[in-house]
Amino acid sequence: MSRFKRAEVDSLAGFRTEKAEQTVPYGLLKAARKSGQLNLSGRGLTEVPQNVYRLNSDTPEEAQQNVSFGESDHWWEQTDLTKMLLSSNQLTHLSDDIRLLPALTTLDLHNNQLSNLPSALGELQELQQLRLSHNQLKSLPVEVCTLRNLRSLTLQQNLLESLPEELGQLENLTDLDLSNNHLKTVPSSLSCLTCLQNLNLSYNKISCLPDNLGQLTNVKLLDCSNNQLTDIPASLSQMLAMEQLYLRHNKLCLLPKLPAPMLKDLYLGNNQIEQLETEQLACLTAISLLELRDNKIKSLPEQITLLSTLARLDLTNNDISTLPASLSLLPNLKVLLLEGNPLRGIRRDLLTKGTNELLKYLRGRLKEDPERADEGHTAMTLPSQARVNLHHIKTLKLLEYSEKQVSNIPDEVFDAAADQGVTTVNFSKNQLTSIPSRLVEFQSSMSDVNLGFNRLTCCSPDICKLLQLTHIDLGNNQLSDLPPEMMTLTKLSSIILNYNR
Repeated sequence: MSRFKRAEVDSLAGFRTEKAEQTVPYGLLKAARKSGQLNLSGRGLTEVPQNVYRLNSDTPEEAQQNVSFGESDHWWEQTDLTKMLLSSNQLTHLSDDIRLLPALTTLDLHNNQLSNLPSALGELQELQQLRLSHNQLKSLPVEVCTLRNLRSLTLQQNLLESLPEELGQLENLTDLDLSNNHLKTVPSSLSCLTCLQNLNLSYNKISCLPDNLGQLTNVKLLDCSNNQLTDIPASLSQMLAMEQLYLRHNKLCLLPKLPAPMLKDLYLGNNQIEQLETEQLACLTAISLLELRDNKIKSLPEQITLLSTLARLDLTNNDISTLPASLSLLPNLKVLLLEGNPLRGIRRDLLTKGTNELLKYLRGRLKEDPERADEGHTAMTLPSQARVNLHHIKTLKLLEYSEKQVSNIPDEVFDAAADQGVTTVNFSKNQLTSIPSRLVEFQSSMSDVNLGFNRLTCCSPDICKLLQLTHIDLGNNQLSDLPPEMMTLTKLSSIILNYNR
């Protein structure tokens, strides 16, 4: 019997040893005491080791052996942990001992298996970023809503069915992502988050938005795609800072009335819109991209010409049978998509030739104001370099070819800037899927490049040849990683990567 008991004790000891393997290497903890940052992402952890929680509480081992264990290693000079990354592990719970790290400003727990959170999170009053996406959370503890310094809260890809009304207490929040959950409503207190700039509610089951949502006057991006909305509250017209609004895949029957002077991109694809009202169109004074694909629109009003800033109009898969010739008078229209409409009087081959040919045809139909039609036609057939500001290239060393909605930058654009010592390049708001290879021609002079708002899926290592770069904007693309060679860009001081993958 005694032998059996000893065997049982040995078995438990072995189990403890197996758990002990999840302790963090001492060298990593020592470095974290100096830097204030600890990265434990992707280590297969099922729980946070106790020595991590006690990082700033326990006296380091070497200090216990020798108080003066090195000039640069005085334990009493250790830095409080401010940033802890625990993403892509297998954590199922977080201990209340998290309160032992009260100086944390960033806590990253995304891509784990958390089904609940400890109330002790509310004691981390310095927290500014809390990343909880891709877990199994069904609720958000009220204590999280007491984190008054929180700037960014990401909760996408969870199982949330409701949110506490106290959410409105997060008065300094600028970014809130609640996408891909099971929400049917959002609390009216959301309107109290007056610092909010980016709000993502997409891929939920929301049937109506709070009437007071318009109080979010600093929101620049609002994404309500893939919900069950049948209308939009009139108060949204108060959101004067809004630049991008996503309402795809809902049940809207009318174009919302949105006098937002900054609104550039409006996505309304896959709804049930049947007609475009003149009053609603007149509100879109700054619109650049209007997506209305996969609706039930039967005709376009002549007042479509009110959209003087419109560059891209997507009407794919509607019920449009005729086009107003005045469509050709839109001065900035570069892309017009009409596939999947029962158009009469327009040859099929004309649609396949692209926007320029179609607009040229519509201009030919214009009976009134022929002079203006001729002007527009001349502008469309000028060589590419005429659309580049040569004066800016020579005097400001700026090469700009943005908001053209092109998938490739024409060679003439690069030719126009050859040997001009260009320092700044702006190719933003196009449809680029890769970084233009001819950018390397400016490697000796270029310090600033803007490739934001494109469709880049990969970042070519060629960009690492641009050794003079100090600033890169790659925001609003589809990038999932960056080439390791970017460490060669030793002059780089800022890189914008928001809204990627």
